[in-house]
Amino acid sequence: MTTMPWQPEEAGPNLVVHADNSTFLPTLPDGSFTMIYVDPPFNTGRVQSRQQTTMVHNADGDGDRTGFGGRSYDTIKGALHSYDDAFTDYWSFLEPRLLQAWRLLAEDGTLYLHLDYREVHYAKVMLDSIFGRECFLNEIIWAYDYGARAKNRWPTKHDNILVYVKNPKKYHFDNAEVDREPYMAPGLVTAEKRERGKLPTDVWWHTIVSPTGKEKTGYPTQKPEGLLRRAVSASSREGDWVLDFFAGSGTLGAVAAKLGRRFICVDQNSQAIQVMTSRLGHVATVVALETA
Repeated sequence: MTTMPWQPEEAGPNLVVHADNSTFLPTLPDGSFTMIYVDPPFNTGRVQSRQQTTMVHNADGDGDRTGFGGRSYDTIKGALHSYDDAFTDYWSFLEPRLLQAWRLLAEDGTLYLHLDYREVHYAKVMLDSIFGRECFLNEIIWAYDYGARAKNRWPTKHDNILVYVKNPKKYHFDNAEVDREPYMAPGLVTAEKRERGKLPTDVWWHTIVSPTGKEKTGYPTQKPEGLLRRAVSASSREGDWVLDFFAGSGTLGAVAAKLGRRFICVDQNSQAIQVMTSRLGHVATVVALETA
């Protein structure tokens, strides 16, 4: 594999890297990043069901189906077969990459792992093992109100972001840099507090990327800049390096550039690289790494 003589202290360019993250990440030095955001593919596979059906002629004419020429048939249902089209080995896919994230974080660094309800509970156990339970900082709930409404259960309108720190005694967190929110009961606080707004809690109400907004890139899993801006602002300083190795549309890079952070965005998907080249090409060098 082509490697890169990259060191975090160098004033090198921001990077958009076209590569498999499992082969690229080991080439980066230990402790290089103050903040890592990971938005891996969710394990959204469903258990699909298929059932064999046999039609048997009913001579009495009182079957449950009518066929050609008005002939009556009974439906005989066969054995039900199920198969799982999910990542059958999702966690062996994700675990080595999370181990790399731990290695690459600086002592004052923070990991944000973005998942949904399907896998977040398993991820919590895995990250407790990798980082240590004492390094768990928060579970952030990203709540939004957009899209279809389920009628047979409570509609699912949130994602989960697990936040872990490399060292619980040294991690960087600056809430003074975070955007503030309006008070839900403004009449109960002073005018000064109303004007300033309140600090966010671990529930972040933020709309998804508008299908018609300027921010929209067309990438299917694009995350809104406001969501990443809050994490980057709190958990890194101006000039720090941040990393996203499932970069998708490059939202972390876009936010980092606006906030004066240095960034590396990695993805092996050609569509993602095209989107990031268009979105970040003016502030980053695009590099394609080839395996030998």
